[in-house]
Amino acid sequence: MAEIFSLEYPQSLGVFDKYADAQKAVDYLSDNEFAVENVLIVGTELKQVERVTGRLTWGRVLLAGAGSGVWFGLFIGLLLSLFSDGSSFGAAILGGIVLGVVFFVISAAAGYAATRGQRDFSSVQKVVATKYEVLVEHKFLAQGQELLAKLPGRDPFAV
Repeated sequence: MAEIFSLEYPQSLGVFDKYADAQKAVDYLSDNEFAVENVLIVGTELKQVERVTGRLTWGRVLLAGAGSGVWFGLFIGLLLSLFSDGSSFGAAILGGIVLGVVFFVISAAAGYAATRGQRDFSSVQKVVATKYEVLVEHKFLAQGQELLAKLPGRDPFAV
């Protein structure tokens, strides 16, 4: 699988600030009969962005644990009910939910207590590229440069 993401002696056709611009360049190459199977778009200059989504409190932590426990317990209860006779279907579901809630609330509380207040917020993280480089197999560099020089709206002095 790694071979699909590599080129032999890759050369740069250009660096773009936006992914859409890099995609537009490759689309232009494709429209002009260029062998685009020899092209890679590589996100470079990576940065991690973390968006804080809220403040963590004991109430939120325990509620989130309980919510996760309900879904997991429901799943386990449904699995257990497959192996029970019809009369214990409800008991299997309810038992799975109760055990799921207890287990997940305890797990969430232990995890939150372990942080000792050093991370009292919730967040989501994402790694994003700030530049996008279009690379091409070395054998096709001149042809690609010639075509991209004709790309409408392209800065003729860009790399």
